[in-house]
Amino acid sequence: MIVEIIAIDSQESQELLHITPQVQEVVRQHAFADGLCLVYCAHTTAGITLNSPLDPATAKDLRDELSRIVPTRTDFHHQFDTPTDASAHVKSSLVGHSVTVPVVEGRLALGHSQGILFCEFDGPRQRQVTVCLLASTGE
Repeated sequence: MIVEIIAIDSQESQELLHITPQVQEVVRQHAFADGLCLVYCAHTTAGITLNSPLDPATAKDLRDELSRIVPTRTDFHHQFDTPTDASAHVKSSLVGHSVTVPVVEGRLALGHSQGILFCEFDGPRQRQVTVCLLASTGE
């Protein structure tokens, strides 16, 4: 297994960042041919998802809808840090913390309009995403 860390510096309190090029670069640097690529976010106020990075309005719609479903408010039971932190915990659980993408002939096997998006819900912050490459057994 190959493990690499990608550093991410979010700039806004909530934003979706297209990280497919950085993940593909990890695949390229290791001359990884076929297998699985796991992209994992070890943060409780951020997440990872697959969606379209082609139209910036898509990220805005996703961010706005998650905020509509889980608004920042002061009546959360857990208020360890801030109300924003509490809503970010819920948003990250809804979105999820990882995606797994097949790698075929050295390329992430994403659909035409798919990309890997890092979802910041309590920024701006310095974050890390772990990329694990699992080789095919060839069988």
